[in-house]
Amino acid sequence: MPGAVSAAVCALALVAGPPAFAAAAAPSPAAAIARALADPARSEASRKLDESRDPAHVLAFAGFAPGQVVADWGAGGGYYSELIADLVGPRGAVYALSDPAYLKPGTLDVVAKAHANVRPLVAPEAAMALPPASLDAIFAHLEFHDLYAPATRGGTEPARPVAQVLANWFAALRPGGMVVIVDHVGLPGNPAVVGSTVHRIDPAQVKADMAAAGFVLDGESDILRRSNDDHTAVVFAPGLRGKTDRFVLRFRRPG
Repeated sequence: MPGAVSAAVCALALVAGPPAFAAAAAPSPAAAIARALADPARSEASRKLDESRDPAHVLAFAGFAPGQVVADWGAGGGYYSELIADLVGPRGAVYALSDPAYLKPGTLDVVAKAHANVRPLVAPEAAMALPPASLDAIFAHLEFHDLYAPATRGGTEPARPVAQVLANWFAALRPGGMVVIVDHVGLPGNPAVVGSTVHRIDPAQVKADMAAAGFVLDGESDILRRSNDDHTAVVFAPGLRGKTDRFVLRFRRPG
């Protein structure tokens, strides 16, 4: 009888301790990240990048949570898109924005097939724009320096005003939304020149740009700092790739 079953369940709960639904509580952030890293859908190529990128600590710092909508700006092949997708879960979503000029055909399709909440948006960087009040977070991994990419090779002016891009980020985030930026540390100087020659950016430049756009610095981490990088070499140089000195910053949209 249904009543008897219900009574039995209640009685068992009283004897056994906490109610059964407590066992189904959401995992801790660390456990959720570990589960995402162990996802069998991840490719071997992605797993090989884990040691140099230290995604466990980066994602812990970012603080992505179930149900959030996140834009992975410059997602490339979706390395971080699929990890974030696991963290935000089926009630969340990840918009994987990638420039076709730097995307291996089909790569994001594989990620989206394995993660129903990943939505690839492939478009040239100049055409990337985010809808107003649509996001809880933006993640930009090794991409901020490319905002300063000059219109012509050897140029000193960005192809698209950086302030315009950041104004779009600000508008796209809901109040309290976060922007997490990871990039290669560069020396002070014209960011278009530094970015296009050695593919780096001065973290002070990033902080100034974000402050001018209305964002508040919410935290920074040294988890990817490397003291043996003098910030002058091209990040793709033999022996340096994957071992550069990188900064990790988190900004909040007030509101």
